[in-house]
Amino acid sequence: MKLNLLSCDAQRPDRRAIAQCIVAISLTVNESLANELTDILLEGDAVDIEVEDKDSGSALRALRKLAIDYEIIE
Repeated sequence: MKLNLLSCDAQRPDRRAIAQCIVAISLTVNESLANELTDILLEGDAVDIEVEDKDSGSALRALRKLAIDYEIIE
């Protein structure tokens, strides 16, 4: 499943927690790329990631917990 991470609505976003979440839920993202994607997301630009279908429920819960707004692409 592909997700489009749109924004982070947290008052004080935790960059490290967001990057770790992206690494944990994404199929193809390593730690350094996750840090770059986190910076892009927090600057206000959307980020696309791919999540394995069997882990989609827990991935979506983790994103909601970090106040990350997302949309499901596929």
